[in-house]
This record gives sequence, C-alpha cells and structure tokens, in this order.
Amino acid sequence: MRADAAALGDTAPEPAEGRVPFVLVVGRELAPPALTVPLTTLAGGSRPGVIDRNYAPGDVERFVPTVELPSGTAHLLLDVQRGEEFCGAVPSAAMAAIAGRGRQLLTVEEGIALVTQYPQLLARNKCFSLGASRCGDRRVPAIWISQGAPKLGWCWEGNPHTWLGMASAGSRR
Repeated sequence: MRADAAALGDTAPEPAEGRVPFVLVVGRELAPPALTVPLTTLAGGSRPGVIDRNYAPGDVERFVPTVELPSGTAHLLLDVQRGEEFCGAVPSAAMAAIAGRGRQLLTVEEGIALVTQYPQLLARNKCFSLGASRCGDRRVPAIWISQGAPKLGWCWEGNPHTWLGMASAGSRR
C-alpha cells in the first residue's frame, strides 16, 4: 500500500468535479463509525457529523461490507467518484450500472474516510449512498447534509432521491 500511495504522490490532492485520486481508509476495528462520523465536517464548517436517529442503537454496526476488502486494518481506494450522475436513480439500478462499469461500491467506512479527507466532496444536492455496506434488509447507507453537518443515514433500496447519488471506486489496494 505504501508503494501505491507513493506512486500517487504527484496526483493533484484537490478533487476534480466529484472525483479524487485516492482515499486512505482505516477499518472499523480501529476507527468505528460511532467515533469517526462526529469527526467529519463540511468544507469550511465546524458542526460535527452525526448519525441519523433512524439507526437503532447498535444498528450501524450491523451494516457490514458486502465486498471483499484488502487484508489489514487500512487500505487505499483509488479513483473515487461521489456518483452524482446517479442522483434521482433508484439505488439498485445505480448499483447495477456501477458494477457493469467494473467499478466498486463504497462501504460505510470508506464513505466516512472520503468526507473526512475531502469534505468539499459532500455538497448540496451532491450527496451519496454507500452500497457496499448492507445489513440484510432493503436499507442502503448514505451520507448527506443535514443542519449544516454531514449525516450518516440510510434510504430504502427502491427509493430514488434527487440529491443522492452512488459513490464508487476504481479499485482497492
């Protein structure tokens, strides 16, 4: 992973329109969402991120990766897109389109890392779902803006939202 990150060293750190070259992700064993969401803020903001009240106690922990993650406690996401082209799409259709492109959906931890490292990527009407974390029902976790702060919530798999896309990455290492 160190060599992969070093090779990206000359890549512009500022996100292009809805896209960043890489994100360092620390797994939930070291950085559980309950502790990391409050560390997020909006670009230029100071209000801490929150977990939506619709998560029952212990519910966030039930949303586990549905994809194989690299071994170890940290990994890199490469070629990350917030996926605003999927705003207004039904999440299940967006997930199928992303898979058809050979891209990978993001997990809850990866979405939190994205907002932590690139808070400017979370923008009004350009928020995103995290389709690679599920708990066995129809809920899809997502990060959006509420009351001037990032919010980790969820939406139903069959419901489209005009302000909610589907984040993805080119690869993980």
